Amino acid sequence: MKDILTAPFVEEMKATTANMYRLGWDERNGGNISYLLDEKEVAEYLDINNVIREIPTGFNAEPLIGKIFIVTGSGKYFKNVINDPVNNLGIIRIAEDGTTAQLLWGFADGGRFTSELPAHLMSHMARLSVDPENRVIMHCHPTNTLAMNYIHELDEKKLTHTLWEMCTECIVVFPDGVGVLPWMLCGTNSIGEATAEKMKEFRLVVWGMHGIYGAGKTMDETFGLIETVEKAAQIYMLTAHMPRINTIKDAEMQELAEFFGVQYRKDFLNL
Repeated sequence: MKDILTAPFVEEMKATTANMYRLGWDERNGGNISYLLDEKEVAEYLDINNVIREIPTGFNAEPLIGKIFIVTGSGKYFKNVINDPVNNLGIIRIAEDGTTAQLLWGFADGGRFTSELPAHLMSHMARLSVDPENRVIMHCHPTNTLAMNYIHELDEKKLTHTLWEMCTECIVVFPDGVGVLPWMLCGTNSIGEATAEKMKEFRLVVWGMHGIYGAGKTMDETFGLIETVEKAAQIYMLTAHMPRINTIKDAEMQELAEFFGVQYRKDFLNL
């Protein structure tokens, strides 16, 4: 059996969490990632019949029974994942009852999965119902995106439109726009349910005055979605207090989207 520490999905988690911490998106133990894995690939590195322990999830994820995920841990710092993955990451499988996570590897110090796991599982269910290839859910606190929450109206159309105006690439990278939730208590099933509902329509969901959730087919795609929003938010924050002389016009955004053949939210443009 291959060494689990050399598995591509472990390497991806190590590299991504380190990069997110470096960028300041995941201070202290902020942020979390869950990644739906291929069972056959996992079986090359682990005995998937060996359950180390079982942990209640506090949520019935019946559609995900038997699915295997690699997830970040509760109270764990992203900066430590790269050097100590076995304590900071875990590989879990949703048990037959739908409400229990079977630990197959990791959390060696007795830890458990992120407290946001129900929100992640709900988002996975929502995204898989829209696109079966969406396998990654990522939550973080990008600085400029968060700062923008305090000075920009938290309206999906208005926020998306402003972000699209900031960089030529934006409407091409996230043509489906950005969903928005008001401030809600984190770590609860309520915020998970609200996020999942938005995830049926958007791959990106802003948690008001908190951070952002992203979903994608790969770690790179999901990271890139959030990275593009954060770049646009940074440009907005650098220019919001100054008179704007130039902007990308709605007709030009339409031209971009149609040239690159993306399905964009026409109702988010003022044409």
